[in-house]
Amino acid sequence: MQFNTLIILDIIPDIRPLEAIVSKSRRVVAVSHFKPDGDAVGSLTACCNYLRSRGVDVTPVLPSPLAEYLQFVAEGSGLLIFQDDEDAVNAAIAAADTIICLDFSGLSRTEYLQEQIGASKAVKVLIDHHASQDASEFDLVYASTEVSSTCELLFWLLMQMSDVAGDVSRLGMDVVNPLYVGMMTDTNNFSNSVSPSTFEMGAALLRRGVDKNALQFAVLNNHSEPRMRLMGHLLKDKMQIVDGYDAAYMVLTAEEKQQYSFKSGDSEGLVNMPLTIAGIRISAFFTECPDDGYIRVSLRSRPGTDVNALARAYFNGGGHVNAAGGRLWLKPEDVPAYFLKSLQEFFGK
Repeated sequence: MQFNTLIILDIIPDIRPLEAIVSKSRRVVAVSHFKPDGDAVGSLTACCNYLRSRGVDVTPVLPSPLAEYLQFVAEGSGLLIFQDDEDAVNAAIAAADTIICLDFSGLSRTEYLQEQIGASKAVKVLIDHHASQDASEFDLVYASTEVSSTCELLFWLLMQMSDVAGDVSRLGMDVVNPLYVGMMTDTNNFSNSVSPSTFEMGAALLRRGVDKNALQFAVLNNHSEPRMRLMGHLLKDKMQIVDGYDAAYMVLTAEEKQQYSFKSGDSEGLVNMPLTIAGIRISAFFTECPDDGYIRVSLRSRPGTDVNALARAYFNGGGHVNAAGGRLWLKPEDVPAYFLKSLQEFFGK
């Protein structure tokens, strides 16, 4: 079955190609990206739980573990993690007749799974809200940069499915709760990348019975004491302002991660904090990842400054206009000079 169709959504999608695939699928693997965030985990879990409600045999897969504060989202989903169980993941992908990819624009974001997924004869569907999808890697692509998150995009897709037919009450709580978490985290709790459709989705989920207070508390107010002390250390001792460029940055080293008992997800949201300073338009957060051999880059900006272009030009990455990321193969001590150089060249001054 080959569709080779790229559907750029104007919220109301042509759902017929996806309906056709779902109706014929017998063994599905749903996969999201390396180092998954809330949108990745939320869309993956919601997609799998919806498909199970239709009687589809589906296996959720992640290349790497999810952060501790997100584990409740995927609880009971049967999630397989490649770094923990390579054989089970490989077997699931080999047996799949359909692979649904969520929240990434190209298979390279699946890291260790890229080659196997790319070589699979399964029908490949991508659902994503980032820019510049590589449509050649997939048979069917639903893509929109006009929505807040992949979870929002998935929500509007599901609402058009024939068994839902626009009635949110037909979506189970095990679908709508993960969708809310993904949308809420990717908008930084409704503070960026929101549109009227985002609030329409939020209202529909609340009417369905989502307890937003409980979910927000579980995600946003459930961190460890070492993480709080790390945040204080970074803001007091590590945050640097780049004069002349309205930019701020922080570098988190492997030694500091060990000192503060760093866990996956502990740096979530920290890159946004310098943007609360009047006049700061760009914030960068650099995290040394010695096990992976690179420095992870997170970039955020106020409206009017395109960090997606900055990430693509200088940080081997990309993302959204006001939220992007990438990687650097540098030593931590070399990052400040490189960041300054990138700003000088990017802004031409």
